[in-house]
Amino acid sequence: MAQANTKTRYQEFYEKEIVPAMTKKFGYKNVHEIPKLDKIVINMGVGEATQDRKHIDNAANDLAAIAGQKPVITKAKQSNASFKIREDQAIGCKVTMRRKQMYEFLDRFVTIALPRVRDFRGISGKSFDGRGNYACGIKEHIIFPEIQYDKVDKIRGMDIIICTTAKTDDEARELLRLFKMPFTK
Repeated sequence: MAQANTKTRYQEFYEKEIVPAMTKKFGYKNVHEIPKLDKIVINMGVGEATQDRKHIDNAANDLAAIAGQKPVITKAKQSNASFKIREDQAIGCKVTMRRKQMYEFLDRFVTIALPRVRDFRGISGKSFDGRGNYACGIKEHIIFPEIQYDKVDKIRGMDIIICTTAKTDDEARELLRLFKMPFTK
């Protein structure tokens, strides 16, 4: 039986609210000019994996619970004696989300996870790369409701990179602002 092609709440919000607002503000002539989300990448570096392989497995399991898909284990490209890292040693994990999972993650990130951060005053609006992509770091992965706090061996940080099709940072900032990203002034 074929699964119905249902859209997430944020996909419908993008089509109904954001597209008209972006067209009005920037005056796009073609529907393909309007910036949209391309992908979201979550990266979790696990430095203590050099001592014990179990740490990388626990981090990968936590990341799989957060993202809803299996992460890829990242390995060191070259040896570094000062960090006690050998070539091809597992040092982290990452996951790339697109389409439906990307929108569901962004919805959970903005509406559930970010408000759970202690002393939260918003995220920096300056972390754009000049090509319309946004990156932010999180110090504690336990802000996500999928993580069971009593089963966590160590609190880890993660980097979240939101890639858009926007040509400039201003377009990307407006797109993410319309997605209700809580930017500070």
